[in-house]
Amino acid sequence: MKKFALTAALSAVFALSACGSADDASEDAMADTVEMPADEALTNVPDPVTDNATEAADASTETAAANASVEDAGDAAVDAANDAAAAAEAATKAQ
Repeated sequence: MKKFALTAALSAVFALSACGSADDASEDAMADTVEMPADEALTNVPDPVTDNATEAADASTETAAANASVEDAGDAAVDAANDAAAAAEAATKAQ
C-alpha cells in the first residue's frame, strides 16, 4: 500500500510540474541578433589578396626537397652498386 501511495504522489508531482508556462524559448534567441553585427563589421573590409611570393617560396622549397630526395636515392643506388661489385669481386677471389 505504501508503494501505491508513493507512486501516486510522484505521479501527481510530475503532472503538476508539467503545468508550467507556455513561453517559447526560441523567441528569445533569434539568430539575427548574433549574425547582424558580424555582417556589419565586415562591410568595409577589402577582399583577401593572394601572396604570390609565399607561393613561389613554397614551390621552390618543395622542388629543392624533391631534388634532394632524388639525389639521396641516386647516392644510395651508387652505394648499392659498389657493394654488389665488391661482393662479386670477393666471390670471384674466393673461388
